[in-house]
Amino acid sequence: MTPTQILRRLQQNERLPERSRQRLRLRECGLQGLVACLPEGTVSPQLCQGLYKLFLGADCLNLSDLLAVVQLSLQADLSVRLDICRQLFHLIYGQPDVVRLLARQAGWQDVLTRLYVLEAATAGSPPPSSPESPTSPKPAPPKPPTESPAEPSDVFLPSEAPCPDPDGFYHALSPFCTPFDLGLERSSVGSGNTAGGGGSSGTLTPASQPGTPSPLDGPRPFPAAPGRHSSSLSNVLEDGSLPEPTISGDDTSNTSNPQQTSEEELCNLLTNVLFSVTWRGVEGSDEAAWRERGQVFSVLTQLGASATLVRPPDCIKRSLLEMMLESALTDIKEAPVGVLASLTQQALWLLRLLQDFLCAEGHGNQELWSEKLFEGVCSLLDRLGAWPHLANGTADLREMAQIGLRLVLGYILLEDPQLHAQAYVRLHMLLQTAVPARREEACYVLSKLEAALGRVLNTSSLESATDEAGSPLAAAAAAAAAERCSWLVPLVRTLLDRAYEPLGLQWGLPSLPPTNGSPTFFEDFQAFCATPEWRHFIDKQVQPTMSQFEMDTYAKSHDLMSGFWNACYDMLMSSGQRRQWERAQSRRAFQELVLEPAQRRARLEGLRYTAVLKQQATQHSMALLHWGALWRQLASPCGAWALRDTPIPRWKLSSAETYSRMRLKLVPNHHFDPHLEASALRDNLGEVPLTPTEEASLPLAVTKEAKVSTPPELLQEDQLGEDELAELETPMEAAELDEQREKLVLSAECQLVTVVAVVPGLLEVTTQNVYFYDGSTERVETEEGIGYDFRRPLAQLREVHLRRFNLRRSALELFFIDQANYFLNFPCKVGTTPVSSPSQTPRPQPGPIPPHTQVRNQVYSWLLRLRPPSQGYLSSRFPQEMLRASGLTQKWVQREISNFEYLMQLNTIAGRTYNDLSQYPVFPWVLQDYVSPTLDLSNPAVFRDLSKPIGVVNPKHAQLVREKYESFEDPAGTIDKFHYGTHYSNAAGVMHYLIRVEPFTSLHVQLQSGRFDCSDRQFHSVAAAWQARLESPADVKELIPEFFYFPDFLENQNGFDLGCLQLTNEKVGDVVLPPWASSPEDFIQQHRQALESEYVSAHLHEWIDLIFGYKQRGPAAEEALNVFYYCTYEGAVDLDHVTDERERKALEGIISNFGQTPCQLLKEPHPTRLSAEEAAHRLARLDTNSPSIFQHLDELKAFFAEVVSDGVPLVLALVPHRQPHSFITQGSPDLLVTVSASGLLGTHSWLPYDRNISNYFSFSKDPTMGSHKTQRLLSGPWVPGSGVSGQALAVAPDGKLLFSGGHWDGSLRVTALPRGKLLSQLSCHLDVVTCLALDTCGIYLISGSRDTTCMVWRLLHQGGLSVGLAPKPVQVLYGHGAAVSCVAISTELDMAVSGSEDGTVIIHTVRRGQFVAALRPLGATFPGPIFHLALGSEGQIVVQSSAWERPGAQVTYSLHLYSVNGKLRASLPLAEQPTALTVTEDFVLLGTAQCALHILQLNTLLPAAPPLPMKVAIRSVAVTKERSHVLVGLEDGKLIVVVAGQPSEVRSSQFARKLWRSSRRISQVSSGETEYNPTEAR
Repeated sequence: MTPTQILRRLQQNERLPERSRQRLRLRECGLQGLVACLPEGTVSPQLCQGLYKLFLGADCLNLSDLLAVVQLSLQADLSVRLDICRQLFHLIYGQPDVVRLLARQAGWQDVLTRLYVLEAATAGSPPPSSPESPTSPKPAPPKPPTESPAEPSDVFLPSEAPCPDPDGFYHALSPFCTPFDLGLERSSVGSGNTAGGGGSSGTLTPASQPGTPSPLDGPRPFPAAPGRHSSSLSNVLEDGSLPEPTISGDDTSNTSNPQQTSEEELCNLLTNVLFSVTWRGVEGSDEAAWRERGQVFSVLTQLGASATLVRPPDCIKRSLLEMMLESALTDIKEAPVGVLASLTQQALWLLRLLQDFLCAEGHGNQELWSEKLFEGVCSLLDRLGAWPHLANGTADLREMAQIGLRLVLGYILLEDPQLHAQAYVRLHMLLQTAVPARREEACYVLSKLEAALGRVLNTSSLESATDEAGSPLAAAAAAAAAERCSWLVPLVRTLLDRAYEPLGLQWGLPSLPPTNGSPTFFEDFQAFCATPEWRHFIDKQVQPTMSQFEMDTYAKSHDLMSGFWNACYDMLMSSGQRRQWERAQSRRAFQELVLEPAQRRARLEGLRYTAVLKQQATQHSMALLHWGALWRQLASPCGAWALRDTPIPRWKLSSAETYSRMRLKLVPNHHFDPHLEASALRDNLGEVPLTPTEEASLPLAVTKEAKVSTPPELLQEDQLGEDELAELETPMEAAELDEQREKLVLSAECQLVTVVAVVPGLLEVTTQNVYFYDGSTERVETEEGIGYDFRRPLAQLREVHLRRFNLRRSALELFFIDQANYFLNFPCKVGTTPVSSPSQTPRPQPGPIPPHTQVRNQVYSWLLRLRPPSQGYLSSRFPQEMLRASGLTQKWVQREISNFEYLMQLNTIAGRTYNDLSQYPVFPWVLQDYVSPTLDLSNPAVFRDLSKPIGVVNPKHAQLVREKYESFEDPAGTIDKFHYGTHYSNAAGVMHYLIRVEPFTSLHVQLQSGRFDCSDRQFHSVAAAWQARLESPADVKELIPEFFYFPDFLENQNGFDLGCLQLTNEKVGDVVLPPWASSPEDFIQQHRQALESEYVSAHLHEWIDLIFGYKQRGPAAEEALNVFYYCTYEGAVDLDHVTDERERKALEGIISNFGQTPCQLLKEPHPTRLSAEEAAHRLARLDTNSPSIFQHLDELKAFFAEVVSDGVPLVLALVPHRQPHSFITQGSPDLLVTVSASGLLGTHSWLPYDRNISNYFSFSKDPTMGSHKTQRLLSGPWVPGSGVSGQALAVAPDGKLLFSGGHWDGSLRVTALPRGKLLSQLSCHLDVVTCLALDTCGIYLISGSRDTTCMVWRLLHQGGLSVGLAPKPVQVLYGHGAAVSCVAISTELDMAVSGSEDGTVIIHTVRRGQFVAALRPLGATFPGPIFHLALGSEGQIVVQSSAWERPGAQVTYSLHLYSVNGKLRASLPLAEQPTALTVTEDFVLLGTAQCALHILQLNTLLPAAPPLPMKVAIRSVAVTKERSHVLVGLEDGKLIVVVAGQPSEVRSSQFARKLWRSSRRISQVSSGETEYNPTEAR
């Protein structure tokens, strides 16, 4: 079904609303608007036919729609236009009123007439070589020379006839191509023409006269003319008949002939249509009506000059004139007397057109002088009785008679015997009846007849001269001339006889032969014509009078018609413009009413379709990524489809951080690229030339445009405005923060900035969560899933920092309690959703604050208004105030935090981040001895001078750098003076150090245009890197934090081809370490010790002054030789001043690669740090808390606290490390939780240190444990034969919940503390839960089971407190082949570690549950169960395994230490059976069945102190949160507390005191006064 059929069906569908149907009927815009909006191209017959049916089916016919359909068909081939002509013909003759309506349409002449044009294929065919008409009865005689244009008679002739180019300048010409031509009548006048002379002596016929060249001589030739076709209506094709193919050359076919061609049928139909509209449709007989009709002839003339028509335009005009003459005669015959005058006017204009047509276009084409035209003119004049008015009568009739006389004489001059014979008869009759009455008419007629007669006589004389040769052609020509002469001589005789007196023959031709009754007049007159008397009479008497008559008569007619055609052309142009305007209006209306709504809908549907396709593609790619992850899980070494040949693992750096902001973890790189092509390009530098980057070619003019002249001291602090600060004072209502009603608060377009990419997306903040939706077109696999989407609870939001990105204050960095952090840049507008009322929506800041800063501040203020419970000291402060409020400097000075922690916190507050390479954290070079075999940290000579910038750490460079600074001057005034043209921390420097670790390897290759840098410039040796700093003041790179904690970056674990050194040809692989480092781990450990050494502690503040302090900028920086390139400083460049997008992007690239100076945190000298001795004296003087036992391992003491469960092993004793205390309850006792093997629960009071009584601790036993009625037992029953295991117990960090496993039904149970009430039990495991572990931040719990699976559960929080577990696990971890025996979890490092009874340790990720690695501790031949697992603060994995040498042999035990990335660091065979294991700080605490407590160094597993003996076997070990006490649970139910130090003597009077807020007597309190002596007998 075609579109038009669909449209018709819709118009007729009654189910549609009438309003929609009215719009579909296109009443407002019509079909013209629809056609105007159709695209250019081939038009199908179905389209035109369908549109025509739509036109016919309208309620009322709109003729402009009809013309629009006709105009559309002009783009189609001939068959389509023929069909349209048939439809038009039947419409016009079926509804006669249509022609009048059609004639009122603007531009109908141009639209209809253009249907004559042939299709492009025909028009573009090669033209015939000769356009000679095939209907000419004989060859035309040679043309005589053209008259000179200088003659006076040429006053009406242009020097050359212009060609009617439709695109050229408009010339006011007749559509019949030439103006009134006098050359025809005056061509016989010449000074040298004499009888018998060589020149022509007669008047030229229209076929041979030169005259003015016709403009139609130049255009494309027409097909062979098919003769004189009749244009009567009887020849039109009957309705429904189809034209049959014709034989080429058939020129006699007509529309009723089955052999009629399509061109002929089209021409006949269209001519009849045009005639009907022109004659019947145009009403009136005045000049205005004829101007409407004349436009048809004007269009035909233009088309004839610019295109090929189905018939020559002259023939079409002739047919139209024939039909008009016939209809005019019929109208006059049938008209009543009252309308005869108007019909006479009609006939006069018709004769004027006919005269103009025949005298112009018939000038050289005898075929146009048709017999039908002759008969029509004569019949019309006869009917009007105009002939008698030739001499005297009304002006109209006289003009018609004059036109008729001229046309009759023109026919006499034709070569066609039949036509000029009729003209002879008609002229003879006129001479006898009407002509001549005056001398002027007689001279005009005589001059025409004499010219014809003279040519005949000349032809006879020439033929008679050649007759002697006996030529048959000459004889035939002589006979024809004699025949014409026989017609002409009688006409001249009659004229001379009738006009004897007007011509003055009695005195002008005295020798004229007698005209009355002379039998020899024919011969005598021919002889007389050759006499001088005749020639003198003609030249002197007749010719001047004839010329004057033409001037007075026909020249005026020419002027009239010239103005007429000018007016026709103007009206044609005007109507064309009006039609174009109407077309444009209809087009606009159609666009507004139909097209634009449809396009909008189509765009929406297109967007939906594109979105669906995009979504499908994204889903497909995501499905592939998910399938890849699933396949890796199944095909992992511990998976169900484990591969026999495991591929070599490749690694990349994870974004997971420890609480000290160390990025230690490597994760599998599933999309590893060895960069072999980059290595090949490095080794063949000449093959692929380096293409200069856009940033390298950036002119300094761009940086000048972006430079800001504001002095640093006038730079405003990066903080919230006053209005935003006022908004923060209004807290959110409780109803708004109701957890059951999550509501969108704000959404903003932003960018997630990562090391690898800048990801566009959308940030949404609700009353409960923070969401980021990845808006990138191609999703990639990340550590957290597919794409960078994330959802984070606001309750876990720990810190929010204001950040810069590309020196713009447009970013935020969010830190969560699990150490996850996200760097968000806000380059765009924000849309807010008010929580409760619009008045609470933050207002944009007025004034000079940039839009991106306003957006950033608005998001920041909303996050602060939501007031997350964990939000710390970071509120609306700028970095300097934030540092002061944090108290970090004071803590560092007093040695409460380490140098590493302080530097990392300074970097964080100053805006340094792991997420932006241009703002990477910066650390100092602390050593300068990289050649000694041992490192003596007590020798100050091994340390670098921290008071000087790295560029002048070599004293020889200081003078050079100073002279460079003082002599520098930029002629453009753009660049300020600087000491160093590079920066101590930039993206290239970070990649330089981390080149061996992905993703920095790929980033390095990308920075180096797809290749590795030259091997000698790579980081291949620590000593060489330091030597480069000493040798060149241009190399000012400081260190990165990884030098102090991350040994893996020093190893080429992925096997990249880094090339060879040029001098030694040594292959670059792992980093060459100093001689004093035996391994990367040893280097990191000693380097970290150097950072924490006394020398660095005493001088680190000097380096801080250079990087973060008062020597960063200003005069102090100049004096310290510490000024860098101005583009690295905040406030020196405003990228928004650069208007060109390309240049701004390039400048951003420069800033990103060049580096950025941190925010200035201090404007005064940084305080120095206390020495270790001074700090110890200070702590002793303050006496505020117990010393850490790990700092006094030589002073350990064990105290008996209480018999918690007499005779029943104490399997759990711990103090939750994050117990909440309000301001009122500060200093109150903590909760100490104990659980015995029988399930007896105890919640005791614990105070680690009481200054008032100067004891080691204060312990108050739970009074409910003393009575069986009040005792609280964990709900059982337990697995038979085992009881409660400490491995299957866990306490929430806030002390509100106890989680227990080991239940017979395989459930995981949650008990509320301190009440001991069972809250829930979750049965997801298929077997007994054997072990539990909690992360340090209290977000996730991991459970292991006999069913060989582990499950990760999310803790539910309310008001910042733990309230339960989610009903379903977050992850289910597979891979073990035996029961899981122990588990450990680290949320910040995204690690879940589990050990099983078959001796296998498996590492999974927490967030995705992906397999990372499997560890199989080395040991005996037959591995036994993994009994204990523990994780260190830096991800160290401590594994306690067992094994047998052979079945039935004694079990051996071992302790193994693995790095966070699964690398075995140390192993320790154990002589005793371990029963309890815990890790804290840098130590491992191990309790054994042989009654000993071992304290080992974490990094080496070597003993840190002598074993501490106990009386009985140890069942549990725990360290308090202050690291001041160790709680040891024994087999006999006793609780032992291990402490360090020597407290002052206890005064006896103090025992009468009560614990604060406690009514218990002192007898219930254990104050550490009873020392536990294991040597005593039990």
